[in-house]
Formats: sequence, structure tokens, C-alpha cells
Amino acid sequence: MDDDELVFKALADSTRRLLLDRLFVRDGQTLADLTDGIELTRFGVMRHLGVLEEAGLITTKKSGRWKLHYLNPVPIRQIHDRWIGKYTERGASALVELKRELEDER
Repeated sequence: MDDDELVFKALADSTRRLLLDRLFVRDGQTLADLTDGIELTRFGVMRHLGVLEEAGLITTKKSGRWKLHYLNPVPIRQIHDRWIGKYTERGASALVELKRELEDER
């Protein structure tokens, strides 16, 4: 499976997106922090974190007896640049040109 497929697979699940959102708000959380308020077992959350780590969307670091989880936004940005950016550029350019034309008519 290539990198893009791993990222899309990881982002396809709402629980994994929730975990990424939590890390976006506060990076460097423990498993206990990330499990809090999610109706899954610690093992279930660990499996989701494993998928995210395999896709490169999170990294981990041992700090004493704690394993801290950090968001890595680079793969999401690469997906954006490859798949979203090229499709929105033309539309955005057209809107800027339309705005310019309408302002010139005033």
C-alpha cells in the first residue's frame, strides 16, 4: 500500500479523525489523555493510534514511563497539495477574476 493510500485509510475513520483533532488542539498527549471521553477500550484506541502512526500522521516519543503522541500534519498537506489544491486553484482564480471585473464595473 502506498503512502497516500495509508493516509486516506487512516482519515476514513471518524475516531481516528477525532484523535487527530485532539492532537491538533493539544499536542503531546498520552494514551490515557486520548482515551478520555472516547467510548472505546484503551486497546481500541491503541489500534487506531497504530493506524495513524503507520500512515505517518502521528509520531510518538517516550518521556520517562509515558509515551507521548504528536500530530504530524505533513502527510495531510501532501494530500492537499496533490489532490485538493490543483482542483481548487482554477475555481479560486476564476472567483478572483470575477471579483476584479465586478469591481471594475462600479
